[in-house]
Amino acid sequence: MTGDRRTVLADAAIGVLADEGMRGLTHRAVERAAGLPPGTTSAYFRSRKALLTALVGRLVELDQAELQAAGEAAQVPRDAGELADAIAVFAAGRLGGEGRRRSLARYACAVEGVRHPELREILVPHENAARDAVRAFLAAQGVADAEGRTLTLLACVDGLIFDRLVGGGTVPREEIRGLVTAALREGRASGAVLG
Repeated sequence: MTGDRRTVLADAAIGVLADEGMRGLTHRAVERAAGLPPGTTSAYFRSRKALLTALVGRLVELDQAELQAAGEAAQVPRDAGELADAIAVFAAGRLGGEGRRRSLARYACAVEGVRHPELREILVPHENAARDAVRAFLAAQGVADAEGRTLTLLACVDGLIFDRLVGGGTVPREEIRGLVTAALREGRASGAVLG
């Protein structure tokens, strides 16, 4: 039951952080959000740092599960259009509903990671099936440094998501297509074609 209670508290903490910001992330606010009695959060996470570490760990766990499932459900894209479409769906998911709340919490944690390197270590991008599919597509298109281009492409997509999360709006497929085209443009082996 301890593991379940820790997960409930970490999930509640993600919601509090998304809704109230870093200043609003308190043990009491997490207890209220989780519907648990006062003192529960501090019984499991003695300090704010422990609570934040649990929140970040849970956030990464949820994100990784989502990315793994998305990558396993999809085939390696056949052309740049298919890759742009898949990334557009992903971006839309990060800008609405629970994806939006997790995005808000993730970016708040990323900023906090500047002051707390242990959080930054947890937030470092991990391998998953979705990332593997992007890398496989770029490699199949003849991109010499498919790994490097994958990281750059996904960082650019992340930047667009952050921009729209803060400023409002969506990430149009055309913008993503431009990023995919740029990832393919340089470092291509001869004979590869865009889709």
